Amino acid sequence: MYHCSIKIISRGKGKSAVAAAAYRAGEKLHNDYDGMTHDFTRKGGVVHNEILLPPNAPAEYADRSTLWNAVEAVEKSKNSQLAREVEIALPNELSQSECIALTHEFVQKTFVDKGMCADICIHDPNREQKNIHAHIMLTMRPLNEDGTWADKQRKEYVLDKNGNKIYDKKKRTYKCHTVQTTDWNSREKAEEWRKAWADYINDSLVQRNITDTVDHRSYARQGKLIKPTIHMGVAATQMERKGKRTIKGDTNREIKVINYKINALLRKLEAIDNRLVQMREISQRDSLALMLMRFHENGIEFSQVRGITLSTLRKASKLRDLSHLIAFVQGHNIRTLAELKEKNKETLEELRTHKENMKKQQSRIKVLDELLRNYEYYKNNKAVYQEWQSITKPKKKDRFYNEHRGEIALFEDAKKHFSKTLEDKKITPKAWKKELAELKQAHQNELKEIDRLAEDVSAMETIAYNIDRLAKYEDKQHEVQKKRTYELE
Repeated sequence: MYHCSIKIISRGKGKSAVAAAAYRAGEKLHNDYDGMTHDFTRKGGVVHNEILLPPNAPAEYADRSTLWNAVEAVEKSKNSQLAREVEIALPNELSQSECIALTHEFVQKTFVDKGMCADICIHDPNREQKNIHAHIMLTMRPLNEDGTWADKQRKEYVLDKNGNKIYDKKKRTYKCHTVQTTDWNSREKAEEWRKAWADYINDSLVQRNITDTVDHRSYARQGKLIKPTIHMGVAATQMERKGKRTIKGDTNREIKVINYKINALLRKLEAIDNRLVQMREISQRDSLALMLMRFHENGIEFSQVRGITLSTLRKASKLRDLSHLIAFVQGHNIRTLAELKEKNKETLEELRTHKENMKKQQSRIKVLDELLRNYEYYKNNKAVYQEWQSITKPKKKDRFYNEHRGEIALFEDAKKHFSKTLEDKKITPKAWKKELAELKQAHQNELKEIDRLAEDVSAMETIAYNIDRLAKYEDKQHEVQKKRTYELE
């Protein structure tokens, strides 16, 4: 299983780099910035931790408390981004020491060699299901040659065609824009890191003659038809382990059932196609209905020759099966073997179409779920945010912020999500709920269509099998008759 998540530890969301480092390392650390002490020495499952530094970093940063207190000190803003965390799942196929060595090499070459300080903590919880993983905390600022912290970004003036600064009369200042000093925050860099971790895992597996591989891309980007499961999270995972069903767990179980069903149908369609290709010697123009009837009659006759007496119920069952297959070929206007091949191809394309529709529906459902979730945060915390904004006295404003930090952060996150997702569109929760209900109904309809296709595939599978057996039986009977005629002559 591939897992590599990247997130930011931000003071604006009520987080602390020192607290995060203490928890991940299972240590007791004091945060000089806010005076709080974080004691996680009773935390279990931490099997390894270490700090890796670039050459120009001060040697004292090898101490966890010193490093993250230095980060807290240099970041002055109340919504500063303090650290980047990369969480990776380690391969169960490797031993604990091999996982540690693999993580060390990945972090050193991918992050530390590029100028970041890295704090590695590897957890191997004692659970029924093995879950060895690593938390990698990275510094956000680059370091100067003398070991001091450099700027994350700088401002550049906007120049006219003559190279002169442009004055903004409304703002009474020169126009400028922000330039990042590194590319560490870019989407392209995150993609590069995720791919690098997949490559490290695959290389380690190849060295151990293990054929399994991982891929950092989503199923959609890989061109696979299966749906990805959703991330369970700690709370839902613990509840599931205790035997308590959760919404996320039920969603994942449904997705796994759908994936299994679609994969099984694809395999059956491929097997049908292969069987039909091997039946080239059978006339492509003979009536399928007549061939199915001959197969049924030969089966009854063969049983009688062997002295097997079929009960009335057994005969009725075989007749129902024959009637079902003939109804299928007649209902779909499949008269010949060639037309059965064409139906098989059409079914495959139809299955792919339904799957693509479901992928689009699930993508939009996810967007709408996020919009509605953020709308609740936006609605419930708007009044607190507006009250905070209305306060003019700095000390009173800071005191209010500290008391309502979580509510303000939730509102700002929701507002930022709307700005990113909606752009200039209005916030319309009623319309979102209506669209969500329609999409979920459409999704259920797609599932019903896949069930219908499953019945078609089952019928075609049985027809191909019966025709193949009929051909072999009649060929054998022809050879027996030919031999008897030769003996008589």
